[in-house]
Amino acid sequence: MSDANGGVVVEGRRGWSSLHFPGTAGGMDALTLFGLFAVTFMLICYMLEDRAPVWTFAFAIGCLMGSTYGFLQGAWPFGAVELIWFAVALRRWWKLRADSQSTA
Repeated sequence: MSDANGGVVVEGRRGWSSLHFPGTAGGMDALTLFGLFAVTFMLICYMLEDRAPVWTFAFAIGCLMGSTYGFLQGAWPFGAVELIWFAVALRRWWKLRADSQSTA
């Protein structure tokens, strides 16, 4: 449900229980859910990076998913920046992995 200008209409108890976006059937579409998953995954991996190099690699994958979402959604600047973050995180993981193997 949207207003006359195509804006988001919030309905439900206290106004926040259900968001309806224009162009969707009363909920989020698959691309939006993928974007939400990608950013949430990336944030969790970023918080866990200090625990083990595998989390840095997982963060890189999250950045790649975020980049994919950005390009698919049409926000190419976001997709490009996330692609750069993917390269930075992958390089950081490669160095951490090499350092951990040389000390083992």
